[in-house]
Amino acid sequence: QVQLAESGGGLVQPGGSLRLSCAASGTSSGIFGMGWYRQAPGKERELVASISLGGRVTTNYADRVKGRFTMSRLIGRNTVFLQMNDLKPEDTAVYYCNLHPTIGPDYWGQGTQVTVSS
Repeated sequence: QVQLAESGGGLVQPGGSLRLSCAASGTSSGIFGMGWYRQAPGKERELVASISLGGRVTTNYADRVKGRFTMSRLIGRNTVFLQMNDLKPEDTAVYYCNLHPTIGPDYWGQGTQVTVSS
């Protein structure tokens, strides 16, 4: 059974930084890619960043986080990170790790709360 273990959320002041981690285990098929989504109260879940884990690694970012957030992976491990810099109050949300396998449905982590407030 696939499990996604997220960590790194918390409370930070505006302009601060946080680093989220997501480690996947129990995968039986290949992984096409992984991503981070977030959902703020009263809003829909939205894509923050994604990374492909195929032969050519590519990353994609939502416009509102470009230049502030960086997604990376640990080579050889099904682990990804989201480095978040210059955090703003509007970044406050529950952040979810997503795993998109080559076969079968996507998997989701339980979410980690990120709160940006002074």
